[in-house]
Amino acid sequence: MLKDRCALVTGSVGGGLGYALAEALAAVGANLVLNGQCAPGEGQRAATVLAEKHGVEAVFDPADLRREEEICAMIAGAARRFGAIDIVINNAVVRHFAPIEALNPVDWNESLAVNLTAAFHTIRLALPGMKERGWGRILNLSSYYGWRGVANRIDYVTTKTALIGLTRAVAIETARSGVTCNAICPGSVSTSAIMTRIEGIAREQGGPVAEVAQRYAEARSPVGRFIAMENVGALAVFLCSPAAADITGTVMPIDGGWLAA
Repeated sequence: MLKDRCALVTGSVGGGLGYALAEALAAVGANLVLNGQCAPGEGQRAATVLAEKHGVEAVFDPADLRREEEICAMIAGAARRFGAIDIVINNAVVRHFAPIEALNPVDWNESLAVNLTAAFHTIRLALPGMKERGWGRILNLSSYYGWRGVANRIDYVTTKTALIGLTRAVAIETARSGVTCNAICPGSVSTSAIMTRIEGIAREQGGPVAEVAQRYAEARSPVGRFIAMENVGALAVFLCSPAAADITGTVMPIDGGWLAA
C-alpha cells in the first residue's frame, strides 16, 4: 500500500506508541526514519529490527527536537537518503506533572519545543517536497487532553490542544495540493510513561500494579481497557492510504468512548 514511501516518525524508539506507528507503516511497505533520544546504538538497532522484519529500509536519526538546526539536518538527511519524505508523523512528546504556579519555566519551554514547535518545523520543511510531488500525509499525535483539561498537566494540555489548531491550519493551506493533515487523539495507551506513573500510584496506595492499572484504564475508557497501540497504528496506516485522500483537517479520537462519556 505504501511501498517505497518514506515515513518520518518522531519519538519512535523505546517500544512506545511511536515505535508501534513506525512498525504499522513498515508492515505496508513504507521506508522509515526513526527518531528519539535513547542510549547509543538503541535507535539503529530498532531501525534494523523493523527493516529486517518487514523488508524495508529504515534508519535512525538522533536529532534533538529542541533544536531547530538538528531538525533541519534530519529532514535534509532523510531527503538525501530516500529522495523524499512522503509521510510525517509528529509523535514525540515530553510530559511534566505540576500545577501551573509550580511548573519550572524550563520545563514549559521544553514541552513547547518538543511537543509543538518541532511539529511546525518538520511540517514546514517536508511540505515543499510533498507539494511538488502532489502527495503527502501529515499526522499529528494529539490526545484526549487535546479536547479536555486536566489538573497539573498545563504543558501537556496546552501543546496537545495547539496541535489540533496546527492540524486544521495546515489542512486548509494544503487542501488542493494532494497533501492531507490530520490529528489522532488516543485515549489512555499503556506506554512506558503511563505504566511508570501507574507503578508510582501503586507504591503510594500500597496495591498491586495490575489492579491499579485496571482501575486506571476503567476510569478512562468505557470499554474498560487501555487503547491498543497496534490499533492506533492501523488508524495511522488508513489515514496514510489512498482511501483517505478526502480526509483532511480531521481530529480523530481513538479512546474507547472516553470523550463520549
